[in-house]
Amino acid sequence: MCLIAFAIQARPGLPLLLAANRDEFFDRPTAPLHRWGADAGVEVLAGRDLRDGGTWLGVSAAGRVAMLTNVRGPDAASGLRSRGELTTRWLQGAHDEPAMMGREIEPMAYAGFNLVVGDLRRGHWAWMSNCDPAQPHAGPQSELALQTLGPGVYGLSNASLDTPWPKTLRLKAALQTALQTSHLSGTSAESDPERHQLSAALADATPAPPDRLPATGIDPERERALSAAFVHLPAAGYGTRSSLVLKVQARGSLAPTVQAWEWTHLPDAPGWTTPTPAHATLAL
Repeated sequence: MCLIAFAIQARPGLPLLLAANRDEFFDRPTAPLHRWGADAGVEVLAGRDLRDGGTWLGVSAAGRVAMLTNVRGPDAASGLRSRGELTTRWLQGAHDEPAMMGREIEPMAYAGFNLVVGDLRRGHWAWMSNCDPAQPHAGPQSELALQTLGPGVYGLSNASLDTPWPKTLRLKAALQTALQTSHLSGTSAESDPERHQLSAALADATPAPPDRLPATGIDPERERALSAAFVHLPAAGYGTRSSLVLKVQARGSLAPTVQAWEWTHLPDAPGWTTPTPAHATLAL
């Protein structure tokens, strides 16, 4: 997963709203968004990496949320362990608190990562990374960075939390607009105005201006291609494979519910290939 904007408790009755694009090699076997059982019989709603078994973003029936992005750098070496196991570990409830999980992570065992974990029932949220927030592209370090997150709107791509890359800022702005527009319009939840606004932002294939390109140590031409929210590099067999809009709603005394919409993209198409998204729900 390479681009996420998410809002925590940004509006009454809306504990979470997020929009995300997952960028990956197209030959990596993947299962789309679906319900599946993690260890200890925990039901999760997530896509799944069929090579290593983990996920990049998911929600559990127990109200756990986990999101993962890689940290870009000139050294693309893989870690000894799959980063996707970190999200799965949190979703299946292996740790009560983010700080407890952080203490058990071996930072140098993984390639560079950003990990956001949350508990919708307890209201606990945190961001973790095994890269120095001041210089994330230098690669993993032995000390884990951990920051508690409060209510607000956040953005995450392939640097540190809220690094102001153009595509991250644009998606955060789209998320804030969606929150405000749907709130002011009084539109019914069934019409899902956030989904329509955020899907357009996720489909934005505009690269950053040359003077706004990140400096992550990779080739400038590739840096430019990766600076768009929607990435399309068919010659490299790489690009945005799926887009996701997910929201958690709480209505009065009713249990919160998760609604998720996922669009799947193919390597030979430069834009949306499934105009009608797959829709899934989960009761918490």
